[in-house]
Amino acid sequence: MKISYTITTVLLAFVIFIASCRNQHPDFAKEGLLLRSVTLIDGSGDEPKRSVDILIKGDTISAIGTGLDTGTAANVIFLSGKTVMPALISAHVHVGNVKGTESNAEFYTRENIVNQLNRYADYGVLNVLSLGSDRSLLFEAGIRDSSVAGSLPGARLQSAGYGFGVLNGTPPVEFGMTSVLRPSTPQQVKPLMDSLITLHPSVIKIWVDDFGGKYKKMEPSIYKAIIDEAHKNNVRVASHAYYLSDARQLVNDGVDIIAHSIRDSIIDDALIQQMKSKGIIYIPTLTLDQYAYIYASKPDWADDAFFKASLEPGVYEMITSEKYQNDIKNSAVYAINEQAFKNAAQNLKKLFDAGVLIALGTDSGATPVRAQGFSEHFELELMVQAGLTPLEAITTATRNAAKALKIDHKYGTLEEGKIADFIIVDGDPSINIKDTRKINAVYKAGKTISPKPEKQ
Repeated sequence: MKISYTITTVLLAFVIFIASCRNQHPDFAKEGLLLRSVTLIDGSGDEPKRSVDILIKGDTISAIGTGLDTGTAANVIFLSGKTVMPALISAHVHVGNVKGTESNAEFYTRENIVNQLNRYADYGVLNVLSLGSDRSLLFEAGIRDSSVAGSLPGARLQSAGYGFGVLNGTPPVEFGMTSVLRPSTPQQVKPLMDSLITLHPSVIKIWVDDFGGKYKKMEPSIYKAIIDEAHKNNVRVASHAYYLSDARQLVNDGVDIIAHSIRDSIIDDALIQQMKSKGIIYIPTLTLDQYAYIYASKPDWADDAFFKASLEPGVYEMITSEKYQNDIKNSAVYAINEQAFKNAAQNLKKLFDAGVLIALGTDSGATPVRAQGFSEHFELELMVQAGLTPLEAITTATRNAAKALKIDHKYGTLEEGKIADFIIVDGDPSINIKDTRKINAVYKAGKTISPKPEKQ
């Protein structure tokens, strides 16, 4: 009995040790980490580099080459047959607003924010920009600053603060948008902007849309005042938009980022050239538009573990229910939403081909069906379906998104001197974009942080 007890104790201790190792962050600051014989997609848009080595020291990429000599102390991982690519960056998300099958301001807690940042990280998304739906807790509790500094787990969170909307209009208060600033005259903009600027937002968010005629749209005189005041403070403005006519006015008035696709019609060449000449960034959020109608039936990926692991509790049951599917199928806007997605895809390809900077963003987290983490990978697939090559799509989520967030000096591409944020995947996403979902490991600042999403 004593021997049996001893063996059992040893086995139990070994199991506990192995389990604990999954959550530890190995520190290679002194000895270095060498990834040997990888296929490297560096995020720049260049063709993959085959059978190269990547040396990481501390949180930084120290060298990239073939046959790197690191001495006897380096930790070496052989990765033949696997691809290393930059961690994804999403330039349009929302955090803390959803829980279960609902969106509500009461869900905006530190715990919920951190849980959702961890979810992004599980999916290899390590920098995100929350566009306009945040609340004072994020700043007063130091959550945003701690996240950007890397002292919180999960994706690093940048914020547009509270955003500007319309009094008794868009964005809908019932979606939890209770902290949005809602000036009713241009004269009310400056004091609101002065207060918002004290939070040091990454950008200023405005909503210019009527949500299919349901809500009052922001007056051009008001959003022109917002843009002018933001620019006086050297802060860029990102706009929610839908209609081509609004996009034209926004571009004329100096908007910096169009944070959704133009969806009511096909964009004209004159506006495309104007956007290009002004350096306007375009974030297509194709997943949002597909989610608006795709659940009229069960998508072929609905039972994928990679998708299901990204959902809040109860969402899978909701979207696969006969009632939910019939409600979408019988909706008066079903055909409109389907055409809006087609227009969005066509506009993306036109803008990309013309040289407008396209950055990945998804609006994930705004509602429960816009799944955080999965949406970023799905967006890549939809971009490829729209006509981009897999490498071109990946570049929107790496180098381009880093430029959109103005963090490209540290993130977005894998090159010497930059932070070692990367994903190891099975397969080759430059050939099959869905291979970005075959996550083997996620590294944040040179340390492993997450098992595969479907094993959470």
